[in-house]
Amino acid sequence: MPVTPRLSQKLHQTLGGQEGAEFVNWMHQMDARASDVATHADLAELRAELRADIAELRQEMRVGFVKIHEEMAHLEIRFERRFGDLIKWSFVFWVGAVGAIAALAGVLR
Repeated sequence: MPVTPRLSQKLHQTLGGQEGAEFVNWMHQMDARASDVATHADLAELRAELRADIAELRQEMRVGFVKIHEEMAHLEIRFERRFGDLIKWSFVFWVGAVGAIAALAGVLR
């Protein structure tokens, strides 16, 4: 309820000069604070903005996870190639080593 001049005068008469003035000042402060209080419409608007932001974030995360999944697939392919090369060269090394040992055994007999 806004403080009207009539109400202010009535408070001064009822409470006295100083107390009435303090009470009127307090009522003015409360009126000023009332404009700072969020309304249901403000909260609904904030809720809608948050939902939109969360939806946008979810979309960005989906895109990011797809990129990560693709990178992991590429890394898996590279790992399989490297592992295949390692097996191949290990086989070549061991065949060469066995051949060298067999040749050396034949020479030493």
